[in-house]
Amino acid sequence: MSTPVSPTNGAMPLSPRGVPGFIPLVCVVDFHHARGPEVEKWFGADEGRDPAAEYDWTLLPFMALSDGAHAATEDFSYFTLLRPASETEPATSLFGISCTRQMDASQLLVRPADVTRSTVQKAVVVIADTPQYFGMLRERLSVVTKAWFAQREFTDTEILRRFQESLAEEKLRGVLNEEEDRDQYLGMSLRELVREFRWQTLVLLKCCLLQPKMLFFGSRCERLCMMQFSLISLIPGLLRNLQDSAGPDLNNYEKRLAKPTSLRTSDRNSLLSYMGLPLQIFGKGSLFGPYTPLQQLDVLADFGTKSYIVGSTNSLLLQQRDRYSDILINLDEDIINITSTSLKTALQLSVADRRWIDFITQNVNDTWDDANPGRPKTLGYVGSEEFIRLQFEEYLLALISSVKYHNHLTKHKDNPRIADFVDAWKRTENYRIWDTNTDSHLFDIVEPKHPCAGGLTIDDVQRRITQQVQDLHLDERFAVGKEVLGRNLAAGREKASTMFNKLYADMESLREAQRKRAEEAKSNQNNEEKAAEKNAVSATQQTIGVKAGAFVNSWAAWAGEKRKAAGWGRASTTATSNETQSNRGGGWAGWGKASNTNRQSSYAKMENNESGAWTPRAASSSSSTAASPGKQEQRALNRGSLSGESMFDAAGSESGMSSPVSPRRRPLSGDATSPAPTASTPVIDAVVSAAVAVDGKKAGQNGTAMTPDATTPTSTPAPASEKKEATVTLQPAPTVEEDAPTPPLTPVPVAVAAAEAAEAQNVWGR
Repeated sequence: MSTPVSPTNGAMPLSPRGVPGFIPLVCVVDFHHARGPEVEKWFGADEGRDPAAEYDWTLLPFMALSDGAHAATEDFSYFTLLRPASETEPATSLFGISCTRQMDASQLLVRPADVTRSTVQKAVVVIADTPQYFGMLRERLSVVTKAWFAQREFTDTEILRRFQESLAEEKLRGVLNEEEDRDQYLGMSLRELVREFRWQTLVLLKCCLLQPKMLFFGSRCERLCMMQFSLISLIPGLLRNLQDSAGPDLNNYEKRLAKPTSLRTSDRNSLLSYMGLPLQIFGKGSLFGPYTPLQQLDVLADFGTKSYIVGSTNSLLLQQRDRYSDILINLDEDIINITSTSLKTALQLSVADRRWIDFITQNVNDTWDDANPGRPKTLGYVGSEEFIRLQFEEYLLALISSVKYHNHLTKHKDNPRIADFVDAWKRTENYRIWDTNTDSHLFDIVEPKHPCAGGLTIDDVQRRITQQVQDLHLDERFAVGKEVLGRNLAAGREKASTMFNKLYADMESLREAQRKRAEEAKSNQNNEEKAAEKNAVSATQQTIGVKAGAFVNSWAAWAGEKRKAAGWGRASTTATSNETQSNRGGGWAGWGKASNTNRQSSYAKMENNESGAWTPRAASSSSSTAASPGKQEQRALNRGSLSGESMFDAAGSESGMSSPVSPRRRPLSGDATSPAPTASTPVIDAVVSAAVAVDGKKAGQNGTAMTPDATTPTSTPAPASEKKEATVTLQPAPTVEEDAPTPPLTPVPVAVAAAEAAEAQNVWGR
């Protein structure tokens, strides 16, 4: 190990001062509707001098007005500018910050003629020689720009002039050239970076050391730039040594760099300088552009540009990411896409690396405060910005010490195993600069050991399991799944409700249709029953009428034949009065006029004799009384002329032509002179109506209709061996209607005819 030299040997300080004599400039960039973005006015430059034209800053307006700035009320952009070399000063990098605002053109107090758009968009830009104090400058720039827009008169630029004068005064007093560490004042939150990218934060840091083409993409320009500044601030002292970051041709840092020969262990800056920090990742062939417009893509595609860290808000670069990037960091989706296979292999984290970054991530998550993300909720040191910076500083010191120790072992023919990352890092420009300008025995200052080297503990296992569970994003997946499930359940519930409602409506419609059909069927059945009943009654009436008419006509015909053959009812030569005939107890004039008490005794009753023939039984002489002369009335049985003999007197005769004379009455001489009773139509109709009523009543009780062939015996018939019924031939009734069907005429037994005659006699005599 070489002996450290004294401080008098001139060890180079960690960070040079800003460009001597450079005064911060302020300018206004306007968006013209025809010419696009353009620089409108400068503050801090000599009258008539245009620094944009002098330094060839043709892309300054496009850097100040970022793509998508019109979508926000206020937005900030960070960029780098190359100041060419002059006769007295070398080429160097300058840094710009712009605040973009817009307002409605109708609110202007004085609207210029060239303002043709509905909105006015302008940016106030500050150009300085270091981004070290941009955190403080951002707040001041925001207040000044807001106040200038509140005037609603852009021709009044007094507030901008005074703002530039204050910055120049601070520069002259040396406030902006202080050597103290201002990394944490840049407005960048390392806590947000670690919480957002977790273990991939270490992947991004190691990727910066390998110097690939890194492309950041995001829709918000300020967040895009701040993430890049936060990442490079993890390398101690790098923010104060970005003088070569504006172009790939700059290499001033390496030219002025010298190998340190002394070390003060009590001085942190001395220790970092002796260990070779910062690792200069922006040197020859490298470029740093926090915001890079599309007009600068030709610089990225140039052959001399080997590596860069740039950011863009234009999505066109996403379509050409394979051409312009080895690794793409999408801040809108929090996705890191490594397109280079070799780079992906080199960036694989070891077990110790994962344990180390999980420890930091857990401390940040345990102390996270949503109200103030930049400060732990415990207000302690663990999990704070300074805690994170010192942890990464310790990691880098252990890394470079371990690499020096590995090189030492290699020189002594002891070839230890080397990690893929270290092998890839040894091929970079920043490693070459570091290895050339550092001592070979740095491992004597810092122990060459990984901060988390050694065996696993229970805490490490628990931390790893917790981190892996968090990497699964179960809460987000469950939230999305829960939302989708709830939406599907709601849709399914609505569909099921609709289906059940439709099914219920269909069932109700079917039930209503069935009910209507049942009612119609019932109504039709009732109508059919009523029609059948009506038809049955009508048929019964017609049948009874036909039977009664045929019965009466048959008896009338028989009586007429008897009258013609035997001379019944011929009138005598001597005419007598009705009273004389009544006193003699004979004649037909008073037949059927007897009183109710002796009405049954005045008619012959039928009995069944032993011979089987039906004969009339004569009424006793005591029960028959003569009707009074004043109450005599003639009623004929039929329409023919019947005189002298009752039609019931021949009921017991075997032959209708030779019936014996009835014992009830003898022919009198006075009968010849008495007028024959005339058959009256009302009398016949009365008999028919009475018979219809009786048969209809019986048919209603029995539930059957009367037919011409039905017989109703009124007495017990004789045995079959002794029964011998006389039959008579029925004649068609002359009163049957033409439309009604006439039933066939069949012979009627004498017994049946006698019974029906008795029944008709009872009805007629009531």
